[in-house]
Amino acid sequence: MTDVELRHLRTMAAIADEGTFGGAAGLLGYTQSSVSQQIAALEKAVGGAVFDRPGGPRRVRITPLGEIVLAHGRELLTRAGALSDAVDRFRAGNGRIDIGTFQGATNTILPAVVRRLLGEYPGCDIRLSEVQPENPQIGDRDLLFHYDRLEGDVEHAVLLDEPHLLVAQSGAFPDGPVPVELLDGVPMVAWPATLHQSWLERTLAAGGARPRIAFRTAGHESIVSMVRAGIGSAVLPALALRGSDAWSDDRLGIHRLQPSPVSTWYLYWPAGRTQSPLAARAIEVAREVAEELVGQM
Repeated sequence: MTDVELRHLRTMAAIADEGTFGGAAGLLGYTQSSVSQQIAALEKAVGGAVFDRPGGPRRVRITPLGEIVLAHGRELLTRAGALSDAVDRFRAGNGRIDIGTFQGATNTILPAVVRRLLGEYPGCDIRLSEVQPENPQIGDRDLLFHYDRLEGDVEHAVLLDEPHLLVAQSGAFPDGPVPVELLDGVPMVAWPATLHQSWLERTLAAGGARPRIAFRTAGHESIVSMVRAGIGSAVLPALALRGSDAWSDDRLGIHRLQPSPVSTWYLYWPAGRTQSPLAARAIEVAREVAEELVGQM
């Protein structure tokens, strides 16, 4: 049996439903001769007649072979319709997107990205997962936010450069920017020795400052609370302090550092993989949101 075309099966189903070639032609928008040609091609493909044609205006009768072809043909048409619908939904962005992220991006960029995507594509499925900073892998994910360069077969966009700020008790340092070397030997509250914290301490040391770590704790708010209590100063990412009441707390002073440690945020995606419209739009929105955040730092 040669290949059977979906259009031939669709025409056969229309004839079976309408009862005549003319009725099927009207339903499908074909000429009656076109309907006849398609059924002839189908009968050649399956090796026998699928309709008995009594002639005149009388209804056609489906043959036993036609019953078999029609039953399987309707199943194929249903599956083809489901495929077409799935492709249309994919092109409209109503698919699934898997995004790897870290806490900073989760708290600042992704809320706006998720809100916009859900507004534009209400049927989309957005899945977020935290990535281990010590060994970030994009794997099967569509996108990955990370604050360091990622090796491997990936493409990327630079989202923003985030400076780090000095948080200290009010009056501990002169107003205005603070030279990094003034932090040498100063009591400091810091994160545990995470990948990012280790990078920060190396960067401060390169600038001539080796603060004395008085206390380590996880969480930016916890660190700020320790600074309020007089345990030490802290160097924190600028976006971690975005919206914090530390800015309005007269017990605290927030200073820029000279030179400031700067962390670059990247957005990665697999190289060579055809992006879905949803993933492509997510990249566009992430860039827009990052640009807005840069204006707030």
